[in-house]
Amino acid sequence: MVEYRDYNFAGKTMEFFVTHQTVEHYSGDCAVAFVFKDKAHQNKDLQQLLELNRFDAIVGATLMLSRVDGYKTKRLLVVGLGDSSLNEKSYMKVLNSLSSALSDAKVKNVVIPDIQIDNRDESWILLTTARVLKNASYQVEKVDAKEENEQGTLEAISIYSENNDATEINKGLAIANGMALTRRLGDLPSNICTPSYLAETAKSLAKKYSLECEVLEESDMEALGMNSLLSVSKGSSEPGKLISLSFKNAGKDQPVVLVGKGVTFDSGGISLKPGAKMDEMKFDMCGAASVLGVMRAVAEMNLKVNLTVVVPTVENMPAHDASKPGDVVKSMSGQTIEILNTDAEGRLILCDALTYCEKFSPKVVIDIATLTGAVIVALGKHHSGLMANDQALSDDLKKAGGDAMDTVWQLPLDEEYDELIKSNFADMANIGSGGAGTVTAACFLARFTKDYRWAHLDIAGTAWLGGSKKGATGRPVPLLTQYIMEQM
Repeated sequence: MVEYRDYNFAGKTMEFFVTHQTVEHYSGDCAVAFVFKDKAHQNKDLQQLLELNRFDAIVGATLMLSRVDGYKTKRLLVVGLGDSSLNEKSYMKVLNSLSSALSDAKVKNVVIPDIQIDNRDESWILLTTARVLKNASYQVEKVDAKEENEQGTLEAISIYSENNDATEINKGLAIANGMALTRRLGDLPSNICTPSYLAETAKSLAKKYSLECEVLEESDMEALGMNSLLSVSKGSSEPGKLISLSFKNAGKDQPVVLVGKGVTFDSGGISLKPGAKMDEMKFDMCGAASVLGVMRAVAEMNLKVNLTVVVPTVENMPAHDASKPGDVVKSMSGQTIEILNTDAEGRLILCDALTYCEKFSPKVVIDIATLTGAVIVALGKHHSGLMANDQALSDDLKKAGGDAMDTVWQLPLDEEYDELIKSNFADMANIGSGGAGTVTAACFLARFTKDYRWAHLDIAGTAWLGGSKKGATGRPVPLLTQYIMEQM
């Protein structure tokens, strides 16, 4: 087994500062000037240069200028804001364009002026700016790389604010650090990031942040009756684990419990997946990676909350003793399951973990899983799917997603869909009939969550990107961390 090490998850060291110094008086490497389409800039020399370069200031457009009169910096990066006002989505685009331009120009330090965002205060702007720019500095690290990646040269970002308070910036950086942990775990190959590796990651977090950590082995799970989870792991030489990690900083308050699906590689088992893009099934543990990332962010901020994360983690492989379509297993809850498709394995490990969560007397339970391809058909790569047995919880998650710009879309969880997972040979089947695959998967999980408030996030469309940008995204760490902050 490859030994776990505490990676510098967010790339090279990058410092953030709050400054009272205006961009005109900043004497560092580069300053940023935000410009709207229909507003002339108050600096006449800059305005002439914009007109000379035919800069039309569409959202996210950039132009690097040298030695502009009225600015002390050698370089001035002009960033377009579009029309006369700016919303949250446009600002996210502006920040990503800003980060790319600074990287391309190999800027070492920069100052960013204040900005107005529709319906958002300065606290939101500072947190979001720090989070997005820090997250943009994440670099995919090649396995066993011997040379330091020289891509990231930006060392310091100063953000103008009238208040000399870095609290919101530090929150944004903590969330970005949680996203970086999530992305790094997702990006690791499955021969390194095994269930045992995730357990070592949890132990490392526990040591660093004084958390309570427990790792159940297969013998422990067998004693608890977790036969559904064990039916997935038994086809692999990698032993399954059930990891729990607790941060206690709010007395006797009931904890928020997050459950992250941790299938470190999903071959489909006997119901073998097609070979094309099967390599991306290393990302099937991004639910687990995201809850560990949230734990890192919450612990780093030292929030006054009680948070527990539970990670059922296995490898799903075909073997002579792997589960077969038609097998029936008994879950920890006592309910029986007919396994019609071994590639619908995520719900088989989650259901036992959800039953296990009852021991924590949770305030709410939220599970996060790359669960169904159907959610990509329904929602693409933009929104994570949301289903819940409690509308108030669903509304809170939708609000947090909007605040964090890490959005969800609620899907139904009606009893008519629950009818689709009936079985002639067990209490339920592990797949539905008649479409709505994302909803029937949630209906399956709902049968194990009747004793507490519960929500399910299907992140199969949002947890990673393919193609030339292949890699984990770090979602939904911003959403979940924002939700927890809003519950305080």
